[in-house]
Amino acid sequence: MTETGLIQFVQTELSRLADPAKAAPMQAYMKTDMPFYGVPKPLRAPIARELKKRFPPSTAIEYRQHVSDLWALPHREEKYLAIGYAESFRQFISFDQVDLYERLIVEGAWWDFVDEVASHLVGRVLLDDQKRMRPVPRTWIDGSDMWLRRTAIISQLGHKEKTDWPMLSDFCLRRAHEREFFIRKAIGWALRDYARVEPDLVRDSQTTIGRSFPACPTARRRSICKTKDKLEWCQRTQP
Repeated sequence: MTETGLIQFVQTELSRLADPAKAAPMQAYMKTDMPFYGVPKPLRAPIARELKKRFPPSTAIEYRQHVSDLWALPHREEKYLAIGYAESFRQFISFDQVDLYERLIVEGAWWDFVDEVASHLVGRVLLDDQKRMRPVPRTWIDGSDMWLRRTAIISQLGHKEKTDWPMLSDFCLRRAHEREFFIRKAIGWALRDYARVEPDLVRDSQTTIGRSFPACPTARRRSICKTKDKLEWCQRTQP
């Protein structure tokens, strides 16, 4: 089927389920001017499944085109479906698509888009093609785009034993001075995730990384503490 058919299917299905009473709160929650249909994730799931079934890309070029066409639509749910569609075809998630994923991050510029792309698309490429992919987040981590810096930090979420700890710890240390909320949260999230695999390594890193966090009376500092024989995160107010 053509790209027109794909777009028509998505817009028809979302319009059919649209709920203006839900759209406004969803928009307010995401702090965005981007319009919503008011279709929550559970109701989008059948659309995503049917989208995958009816419009499977036959080539990497077609995969890129379909993702781009969906992403270009104006509503947030359409963009969610674009990212979900991109994730659905693992055979096309490759280093050659990284520029597409970077565009989704830069244009999306908010956590709901960025975190999904970072962990399920960028992270997938990092696992599958480390040799070519590793230099990419290394350029992002010191770049001017905050969302690409966040992506560099959280792109190894869920990688467990395959996590490149030297790279992750280096990224956390290099951005630990930032006051930006989404960077500080990314560091805490990434360290907590890897602590499930290597608690001692992460605990030992806390002194070095924590020393670089900017002192701020109202700031909260995440650290690892051991309580009741298990690792958990606790919040401590900085002095």
